Amino acid sequence: MQKSEIGLIGLATMGANLARNIANNKFKISVFNRTTEKTTKFIAEYSNEYLVGEEKLKDFVKSLKAPRKIILLVKAGWPVDAFIDKLTSLLDKDDLIIDGGNSNYKDTQKRFTALKEKGIEFLGCGVSGGEEGALNGPSLMPGGSKKAYNKVSKILQKIAAKDFEGNPCVTYIGNNGAGHYVKTVHNGIEYGVMQMIAEAYEIFRSVYKLKAPEIAKIFKNYNRGKLKSYLFEITAEVLNKKDEYKNGYLIDYILDKAGQKGTGRWTAIDSLERAVALPTITEAVFARITSGEKDKRKRLSKIYSKAKVKNKIPLNKFINKLGDALYAGMLSSYAQGYHLIQKTAEEEGWEINLSEVSRIWEGGCIIRADILNFLHKAYAKNQNKHLFEIKDISKGLIKTIPKLREVSAFAQINGVAIPALSTSLSYFEIMTEENSSANLIQGLRDYFGAHTYERTDKKGSFHTKW
Repeated sequence: MQKSEIGLIGLATMGANLARNIANNKFKISVFNRTTEKTTKFIAEYSNEYLVGEEKLKDFVKSLKAPRKIILLVKAGWPVDAFIDKLTSLLDKDDLIIDGGNSNYKDTQKRFTALKEKGIEFLGCGVSGGEEGALNGPSLMPGGSKKAYNKVSKILQKIAAKDFEGNPCVTYIGNNGAGHYVKTVHNGIEYGVMQMIAEAYEIFRSVYKLKAPEIAKIFKNYNRGKLKSYLFEITAEVLNKKDEYKNGYLIDYILDKAGQKGTGRWTAIDSLERAVALPTITEAVFARITSGEKDKRKRLSKIYSKAKVKNKIPLNKFINKLGDALYAGMLSSYAQGYHLIQKTAEEEGWEINLSEVSRIWEGGCIIRADILNFLHKAYAKNQNKHLFEIKDISKGLIKTIPKLREVSAFAQINGVAIPALSTSLSYFEIMTEENSSANLIQGLRDYFGAHTYERTDKKGSFHTKW
């Protein structure tokens, strides 16, 4: 029997759909799952000349062409290490393991080094697009050695989504943990954008008293302009979904407790460790944490009354203002995430191309949006600049930041929490302010702790006996 081009371990939703994607693109693939029943059921439903299953790990490895290429799509953490340990004794030098899960990049770096010592190649590959993307074309972010990437690039390019020019949404990101790191920051940006969308929804709901289908219509219109993106598209669909159990719309019966799997938190933590400001993404993480305090929020709501609506802006005018505010907020969120990638790449010795990162996010991934084509072109000649420094970006911000200021003030006066929108604005204000209030902080630090300070008119460190 002809051996398979590639193997895949882990037949949960993402793994099953990615295996079908590979087979649909006419690459023969062997699959394996820890529980044999799942493998048997999957093969019974989808088996063909390009898709085969094995019940034993040893037979699975034997079914692959050398050098073997194996994708792991199992739960991040110890399950990845457990399978790597099992595979190591069955693999030969130059074989390749690809971790396609949401692993922490630091774990990827450790695995990369450990396997390199044994002569086995390792790629940490970010996969974005959810179950639909896995089946029909995800955005892929592989990191590891260029040699390892070249072994599997033909397959990855075939199964990936397409960018605005029809090219595959995959590129070599960088060495060791670079791929998983870029995927983590992608998810952080996703947290920020989703939180801003939720805040816009809340203003329409609580201040303007709009019903779900009315808000859906607004988001549908937003999705026809500069905010055109997958997240705005599905927001309209979620808001329009009728409930199957009761009269009305499903959104009104969904409990307001948002879950998270860790990548947004990892992004925020890493930003603190690297001293890069990431307020929008961090506040989005905090907002999810706060949403989980449902019982406490319910008790506190009985004590404190909400502000009464004041100076309501006519709805048709507010819709346009909020659209501009969301655009400015999104640019601010991207600026923060990209700045973190730049700083990390410098410290880790990764040569990450932000133009290419933007390009592969144009299709397949959760944050895919027209704005990414704009960033793809903007970073082509401005690789090391902060996003706010790029002329084409600054033109858009100059027009839309005043609307973000207006919307932020309006929401806060009317008692609507907008942590992501307001911090997106604060980040812009402080990053574009030549002289900040930090001089007072340094004065205070020197007063109580003799921490010293620098001067504007002389070089060196100074201390004052206050």
